Amino acid sequence: MDVHPSISAADTAWLMVSTALVLLMTPALALFYGGLVRAKNALNTMMMSFAAFAVAGLSWVVVGYTLAFSGDGRWLGNLDHLLLQGVGLEPSGSVPHLLFMGFQGTFAVITAALISGALVERMRFPTYLLFIGLWVPLVYAPLCHWVWGGGWLAELGALDFAGGTVVHINAAAAALVATLMLGKRRDYGRQALLPHNVPLVLLGAGLLWVGWFGFNAGSALGANSSAALAFVNTLLAPMATLGVWMVLDHLRTGRITAVGAATGIVVGLVAITPAAGFVGPMAALAIGAVAAVPSHWAILARSRMRVDDSLDVVAAHGLGGFTGALLTGVLARAAWGGVDGLLAGDPVLVLRQVAAICAAIGFSALATGGLLWAIALIVPLRAGEPAERTGLDVPLHGEEAYTSGEGAILVRPRPRRDRAPAAAGARTGLEPAVGGGR
Repeated sequence: MDVHPSISAADTAWLMVSTALVLLMTPALALFYGGLVRAKNALNTMMMSFAAFAVAGLSWVVVGYTLAFSGDGRWLGNLDHLLLQGVGLEPSGSVPHLLFMGFQGTFAVITAALISGALVERMRFPTYLLFIGLWVPLVYAPLCHWVWGGGWLAELGALDFAGGTVVHINAAAAALVATLMLGKRRDYGRQALLPHNVPLVLLGAGLLWVGWFGFNAGSALGANSSAALAFVNTLLAPMATLGVWMVLDHLRTGRITAVGAATGIVVGLVAITPAAGFVGPMAALAIGAVAAVPSHWAILARSRMRVDDSLDVVAAHGLGGFTGALLTGVLARAAWGGVDGLLAGDPVLVLRQVAAICAAIGFSALATGGLLWAIALIVPLRAGEPAERTGLDVPLHGEEAYTSGEGAILVRPRPRRDRAPAAAGARTGLEPAVGGGR
């Protein structure tokens, strides 16, 4: 097969690697979120991330991509690429069009999965799947078009290198609205809801950091100097956030927590995302350091609030994305590949960033609220009280994250009417051996 002369082998190779790295972020998020919840909900929480591959991913392929990246409308794409029509090996910039679609699809998947962190331990799993399947084309794709598809925010000149508004602020606004509509967990405010597996949280945070190199540096869409800058800034900013976070932890309690350290890394990654290809390395360190403060404060303050954002999606991704997007307007410089911001003599960029932030929050909140309201007319949003009390793993998935010989929960099959009942005293093979259970 002949290769189009405008397609770069180096750019294509880097974008394939970046796509795989961003794909890794969703299992990494499953580990991060899964370790933060109670053991009885670990599998359900992790499945909310893994299921996004099928539901959000296929939704993107079928209709999301065309709404985000076709046509030249200011508000929404057209249906030229419905079911990937016209998406093949022809060039999109210096890479095959099909590869660009796949790379962008991994962003849609991780964004949908991020929302689940606010909904864990109480949302019905089938309802969640319906929600994210509709959320990708109805909420994510339009905002993606505004920023990256040639829409009105792109025309305005707002900067978002890899997803501060499109991914993180968008997901956080949706998560907050969904949390308010779902209500609090039944045990919220009555007992400590502690992480059940902190090493899993640390592993997830570490893998997220690795995947984020593809998320940010891959957004340069080529193996070029912009990718190198984003790569280094993705390395540096979380270091600064982690350092400040540990200092804040120590000043407050005299201890440095592992969950706090993992959270600090994620906040730093979120904050540098919109600025990664527009600021220099020292500015990246500044963004990471500053971002630690509001997110740290918000996580501490949440325990005194009535909103049950289970895994601090708003504090980490919302405030982290807000800080990064705003500081992009302050610290961006044309010398690093963007445009000059406030400190370089152009305060207008800050106003553009504020406009993009407000647009992302307002649109995502209103559209998500409307979508959930419509879904609630058809199916319940919450799991039943018995399932919430016992944990969602067994009722919704028929499995447990952790089992032992004595503590295993055995699920009996429903009897079939066309099968004769077993003889008295016969073993079916599903009952525990004598003395093997309690």
